[in-house]
Amino acid sequence: MNPKYFDFEKQRPRISRREAVRRALFAASGLVLADHLSFQAFAAPAAARAKAVIQIWMWGGPSHIDIFDPKPEAGYDYCGPLKTPIETNVSGIRIGELLPLLAKQADKYSIVRSLTHGNNGHETASYIVQTGRQPGGRTVFPCVGAVVSLAKGYDAGYKGLIPPYVVLTEPQGRFDEAGFLGPRFKPFATGGNPALTPFAVEGVVLPGFSDQRQKNRRELLHHLDTLAQALPQDPQVTAATQAENMAYDMILGDGAKVFDLSQEKPELRDRYGKTKFGQSCLVARRLVERGIPYVTINYGGWDTHKENFQTMRRQLPDMDRGFSTLLQDLSERGLLDSTIVWWGGEFGRTPKVQWEAPWNGGRGHYGKVFSAVLAGGGFKGGQVIGASDARGEEVKERPVYPVDLIGSIYAQMGIEPTTKLPNPEGQPLFVLPGPKDGIKSAGLLKEIMSA
Repeated sequence: MNPKYFDFEKQRPRISRREAVRRALFAASGLVLADHLSFQAFAAPAAARAKAVIQIWMWGGPSHIDIFDPKPEAGYDYCGPLKTPIETNVSGIRIGELLPLLAKQADKYSIVRSLTHGNNGHETASYIVQTGRQPGGRTVFPCVGAVVSLAKGYDAGYKGLIPPYVVLTEPQGRFDEAGFLGPRFKPFATGGNPALTPFAVEGVVLPGFSDQRQKNRRELLHHLDTLAQALPQDPQVTAATQAENMAYDMILGDGAKVFDLSQEKPELRDRYGKTKFGQSCLVARRLVERGIPYVTINYGGWDTHKENFQTMRRQLPDMDRGFSTLLQDLSERGLLDSTIVWWGGEFGRTPKVQWEAPWNGGRGHYGKVFSAVLAGGGFKGGQVIGASDARGEEVKERPVYPVDLIGSIYAQMGIEPTTKLPNPEGQPLFVLPGPKDGIKSAGLLKEIMSA
């Protein structure tokens, strides 16, 4: 398919306004309620298939040839020692030899092998993949997580204590996630390590503080707070009391429980893998199970300029275990149909291996062609979209641009592409670019989108 400019079917979305809700939480000694300006509400979703997204962000850019687009026929200078791809449970689909567990789950996901944007810079490529826009303009657009937080968050009726956009565990750091939407729509980054006990979530779990100690501190606070006792009907005092109650509900109530992995069976935790990534996958499942609409697992370590194959052998078994168990666990709980799982990074790696010193078998940045995986939330499994050439160097068929992938996710979430985004300057900015924006597109991923 020849690239064309991005042009979704035009519709006139029904836009309404709602009063803003005072639902922002921020990390300090507790989580505090704050007032916010109202935002334009999104159009009522039409036939939304997905309620949540779990994004596995492969920070640094994973090697497409070593993972989901193997090229054993290209020879040693391209595939190196990873020359034996394995068959999956879907006839005709092979993936990297270090992914035996994911090979058994291929009926649950589809592989995009023809993603392209041509940008080889971490920051700029991350921005393209996360927003669908080109970098360099004066306007910084929000990423997918921030847009979903706006569309499915507090202004859309979300009432959870945990913010609607969560990152496990560190901010992505390559771009401003919220863009012009502002700090309210930045992700809540948990910090900590879910493989440790307790999982010390910033602002929720304080290392060294037991629940009883927290309760004792609260009782002392009430004893010292003579102003609240003297002015129980004062609106500001009432608001402060509500904020305190929400904060302690987060610390001692349901908010904290979602991060308490001791509530899970040890056998399940073992299946995910007792690593930071594996247990992050388990936390992500618990979050979407409780209605959080967008969760990113920020999985670093894929910038393999040096000793690429040593890194693959060290990290791919961890990824294989956590990712495959997440798919199976979501499926067994009836959550996969309503949860999109999106795996990918900012670009791929150079197909030809750099054997010379100092790279010693490394791979560089490569934005010409790379891979992504989509599962659940109305996306069909067991399929491959597009293809790279025999050496994984160029798109051979069906190019897919980041805006195509993002637009497909929005469509499954029931987010209208023509909805205006609130911005400080009141510009006519929309969820997705239009024909006049000059963003290349080959269209939505209708091949894997359920009718």
